[in-house]
Amino acid sequence: MADTTPGSPTGGGTHKEAESHPWQIEIPDHPGRTDSPEYVHSRQVMNQIADGIAGLPYGPSPYQDHHGGGLWLKDDDGWFIVRNFAGIEWSAQFCADPRKVDALRLNAKRLYTAFPKAAEELDIGKLLDTAITDADGVARWTDSICNASVPLPAPLHTGILPLGSGVHHYPTPITDILLIKYDDFVLFVTDAEGQPAAVVPTSPRGKGDARVRVLFETPGTELAKQHTLARRVREPLILPPDHPLARQAFVKQQG
Repeated sequence: MADTTPGSPTGGGTHKEAESHPWQIEIPDHPGRTDSPEYVHSRQVMNQIADGIAGLPYGPSPYQDHHGGGLWLKDDDGWFIVRNFAGIEWSAQFCADPRKVDALRLNAKRLYTAFPKAAEELDIGKLLDTAITDADGVARWTDSICNASVPLPAPLHTGILPLGSGVHHYPTPITDILLIKYDDFVLFVTDAEGQPAAVVPTSPRGKGDARVRVLFETPGTELAKQHTLARRVREPLILPPDHPLARQAFVKQQG
């Protein structure tokens, strides 16, 4: 059950959100699935574009083609990517309402109107102009370059700790931190039970504050119990500088 405190960003109050029960999702490894021609084409185009971009924040190739709603655009400086307001996983298409998927198409069409060169090079004019009204239309959009289009290395896509932290296994608000954090800060740490957790600093860099705040922990662990108690009194779980998880987080910055 979600636990939120009073207040909102517009009202200037503090806003916290947490879950008091474990969750899991089933992302099957597509048994028996045959890649559609649209998906084969999308993967090829995505890799061609991504390989030509120096310093892509997702990291270097090889890439897996994540169904994340990426929209590739091109200006005078070359290709770049933005995200539609939702992506559709292949396994989710069979419950997708064509009217709602068509809203994704219309959103993309409005964007590509401002980037006609990109739409032309991607050859998506027909895709953008064709209303989505049935399951076939949903399938075409799902495997198109307008949805199956986010180039993620395997560790960021399907990886499991300690080798990777993929978006299919860990909450996206946590995995996104991997793309913006300092290289010498350790986001994912290991608790006393050998289970993964994620922590962030409590103060700006250079302030000498070595405390950390727990953002993610493995359900059922002692750390999860501590976090639950903190949530009940609407407080963050802050660990002191000498806590093993804090030391792990800052180990690359010591000395």
